[in-house]
Amino acid sequence: MIGGGLAGLSSAVALGEAGFRVRLLEKRPHLGGRATSYTLPDGSEVDNCQHVTLGCCTNLADFYKRVGAAEKIHFYDRLYFVDAAGRRSTMESTWLPPPLHMAPSFLFLGALTVADKRCIARALLTIARAGGHPPRIDGISMLDWLQRVQQTPASVERFWRVVLVSALDEELARTDARYGIEVFWKAFLGSRKAYRVGIPTVPLAELYDGGCDSVMRRGGEVRLRCGVREVQVGGARFAKAVLEDGSEVTADACVMAVPHGILLDLMPRELSAPGACLEGLRHLKTSPITSVHLWFEGRVMEEPFLALLDHRTQWIFNKTLLHSGGVTGGGAARLSHERPRGELSNAQYLQLVISASYDLVPKSRQEIIDLCRRELAGVLPATREAKLLKATVIKEVHATFSPEPGVDRWRPTQDAGMQNLFFAGDWTRTGWPATMEGAVRSGYLAAEAVSARLKQPRKFLQPDLPLEGLSRLWAHRNGN
Repeated sequence: MIGGGLAGLSSAVALGEAGFRVRLLEKRPHLGGRATSYTLPDGSEVDNCQHVTLGCCTNLADFYKRVGAAEKIHFYDRLYFVDAAGRRSTMESTWLPPPLHMAPSFLFLGALTVADKRCIARALLTIARAGGHPPRIDGISMLDWLQRVQQTPASVERFWRVVLVSALDEELARTDARYGIEVFWKAFLGSRKAYRVGIPTVPLAELYDGGCDSVMRRGGEVRLRCGVREVQVGGARFAKAVLEDGSEVTADACVMAVPHGILLDLMPRELSAPGACLEGLRHLKTSPITSVHLWFEGRVMEEPFLALLDHRTQWIFNKTLLHSGGVTGGGAARLSHERPRGELSNAQYLQLVISASYDLVPKSRQEIIDLCRRELAGVLPATREAKLLKATVIKEVHATFSPEPGVDRWRPTQDAGMQNLFFAGDWTRTGWPATMEGAVRSGYLAAEAVSARLKQPRKFLQPDLPLEGLSRLWAHRNGN
């Protein structure tokens, strides 16, 4: 196993539980890949980007259970929104059957007019009545589809864009309509609890300790700070991996679970030549995410998180509250990790996330901090006067692959026709975009391919949440 991100780790854990002896090689000093955290010199723990899960992410939930991390995820039944005027709105499920279960709270979203809500409801019903598969969406962008179903400019900016840019890390004009539609079908329309947001109560790196233990407990090996220089292939078979120190590693089967750009550098060039199994990877583009970490003196935010409308920033996460267990409304907060000492001991720590942040890539750290502080002033008035104790900006320039229209034709399967060489990563063909759920699905699919090739077939992939209510009826009527 080469690569200790979510894809590689989930594949390693699954194969280890199935009785295979696993050796996991990771170049970095920690597991988790892009979905991890690290410690600053003053002891503060920062996630390299805030990653969340949803109720519909069944494979990620299964992975967390396997590694003993399920209790470190706190789920929220209420979504919090704020517009440019600082007005708060919430959305949550009710007793109504899907896809109507969130309709009452949707009707009270203050940032949308009656005309906006009417056209949004019409589009959502179009998705639901088609069982999540409306006709004539192949090869078009999400923006094209929204214009086709006559969405108002305000509904696009204040509803569709708010959800989809953060979910898919891409602008609507560059997003395949199928992915945008599936986000709403799987997360908001098909099942009553699919929309629930799950947020770790610990730094991301702490989620993977159990994965390392799981592999090693079953006789496997996890090697950190173990970079691979190249992978050699002969006769469509994995031959060996040459490490950065010059040593070599062989195996009955190898799973490559690294970002697709790095994979192209490690693999023989002929595998990505025209017509070869990895040719499509040269056509995949990437999208950036910028994460801004701010420590304010005193309390400046009450909610656990906020989704921002009419702003460049899409999400604000109240990390101080989230890392205390995310308790609101009367429960006692319990710290799950050591807090920073000194002047930060009384600070409130906020993390802001800006997806598809192309315009921020060339900007300086201070320019980005100033932008975020201006936006915070309108939605969190207490930040105007509060002292900013510390700030950190993390740019992931190649955070995810871009889900542009038709991108699936470039994504390889997990076996890609090789005899004992397999691939895992959210960039492989999983049916999902670049998400943690997609990464774990790829890991499980790769594990299934390995076990089948070694004559010990196993199933690891988990089914989607069962459809409910009218959504179930309409999906069955459409043969889905």
